[in-house]
Amino acid sequence: MYVAVLLALAKPLGDYMARVFEHRASSAQRILGPLERAIYRLGGIDPAKEMGWQTYAAAMLIFNAAGLVFLYLLQRAQGLLPLNPAGLAGVAPDLSFNTAVSFTTSTSWQAYAGETTLSYLSQMAGIVTQSFLSAATGMAILAAVIRGLARQGATSIGNFWADMVRSTLYILLPLSLVLALALVSEGVIQTFTPSAHASMLQSSGDQTIAVGPVASQVAIKQLSAGDGGGFFNASSAHPLENPTPLSNFLEMLAILIIPAALCSTFGVMVGDQRQGWAILIAMTLIFVVLLAVCVAAEQAGNPLLARMGVDQIASDASAGGNMEGKEVRFGVVNSALWATVTAASADGSVNSMLDSFTPLGGFVPLVLIQFGEVVYGGAGSGLYSMLTFVVIAVFIAGLMIGRMPEYLGKKIEAYEMKMASLAILIPPIVALGGTAIAAVTAEGRSGVSNPGAHGFTQLLYAFSSTANNNGSAFAGLSANTPFYNIALGLAMLIGRYWVAIPVLALAGSLAAKPRAQPGPGTLPTHTPLFVGMVVGVVTLVGVLTFIPALALGPIVEHLQMAGLESD
Repeated sequence: MYVAVLLALAKPLGDYMARVFEHRASSAQRILGPLERAIYRLGGIDPAKEMGWQTYAAAMLIFNAAGLVFLYLLQRAQGLLPLNPAGLAGVAPDLSFNTAVSFTTSTSWQAYAGETTLSYLSQMAGIVTQSFLSAATGMAILAAVIRGLARQGATSIGNFWADMVRSTLYILLPLSLVLALALVSEGVIQTFTPSAHASMLQSSGDQTIAVGPVASQVAIKQLSAGDGGGFFNASSAHPLENPTPLSNFLEMLAILIIPAALCSTFGVMVGDQRQGWAILIAMTLIFVVLLAVCVAAEQAGNPLLARMGVDQIASDASAGGNMEGKEVRFGVVNSALWATVTAASADGSVNSMLDSFTPLGGFVPLVLIQFGEVVYGGAGSGLYSMLTFVVIAVFIAGLMIGRMPEYLGKKIEAYEMKMASLAILIPPIVALGGTAIAAVTAEGRSGVSNPGAHGFTQLLYAFSSTANNNGSAFAGLSANTPFYNIALGLAMLIGRYWVAIPVLALAGSLAAKPRAQPGPGTLPTHTPLFVGMVVGVVTLVGVLTFIPALALGPIVEHLQMAGLESD
């Protein structure tokens, strides 16, 4: 049902977003147009003045750097600022750096407990604001890439400021308002009052219950498909952030709806919807197969518990299996589905603890992240990353049939391959290099809570998640230390911008190329054959890059578990 609803909503939302980026969403412009024009006047922006890829990239970097500095300073000074009923002090420098980088890059890695670290003002003006702006940045970059493919003989790929404003005003803001109201109706809290207090049944003391403006933050953290930072440390496992099965379904749907719909947007803007559907089908095939593996692994449970005489409720598929680290109100299937969804996107939220998953159950989200956040991925960033794999697939196909590789009539030459290769190779280098450094240094090993293969998986997951701007945590790793705050912060910066800039360079190169008419030997890029090629390239690159590291982590842990069961 989840996949069916997701795909059904992809086309209408995707078509609407295409109208937004092409500035022909007339109904929305009648309502929000005056606000859009006021923002342009205030910023001195001419939305009709387009940019080359270098200027577009520079504007993006300057805007993101300003957001990073603002969020850093806001955290450091929060003890002196209003909307801080708990009287929380300023955040430490290394943690402020890590958090500012995390949400500016749309990663949402959290090395802190939100309800005990950040004030209401820091959550709203800092975390929520960057959730909007970092998602809009990814969507703006994607719009520029699509124009690069759609145009010919052009020197410009759009206006970054206009793309940012339109993404925020016409897409993210309306969807967030609707979802926030729906979540409030399900019991997600939204208040400025101080923490609540409840009398304990088993003692004479009181329990302090953190509250705050949660529903509005949850809405954008899920819709941004990248900034999944929760108000609470337990993220969407917390009953005040995700109280019911319906809120759980809506939040999961929100995570993937924009990345999936952008495939339809892509088809509309390049003038051939079949191209968008081909990419969406490739993403969905990988997602469904890995989802099935994760659900099956978690429903099978831990055989070592059965050997120890611990009864498991195997008769009830929703409650049986491996329930460690999972909420009873969600059960195994909804927990495994969320884990797969959050790893398929660039959203870091969780409704269960991945550290408690079975080895194969934890293997699935780790592999999805290591594929490069291209199976749906983040808002905009997922599709533009997937397009680099499409370029690679076209190039390989061209070599196989002995023809010049072409995609949508644009020749794929040496420069395009270099940029696509940079975008694909930089995140794995950062992920594997960071894991290696952490594994051989005392500072890195000190944060690991488990020995052997499971502890190695904690390290591998942390650097894979940050280098690919996912932000979900395997848990079990004590990451709030100067070593991890700085190392993971650098991984997030490199993983975001060393991909975005080559992608924009690729867009600029393609925009300048003439469009060749398809001939008898042109490879169709909307057929099942090409879908299979894209799936194969994504899988092959991911497997060849990460299988040695995976063999040291979840794979060997699974084999060890099976060996103990047979002893």
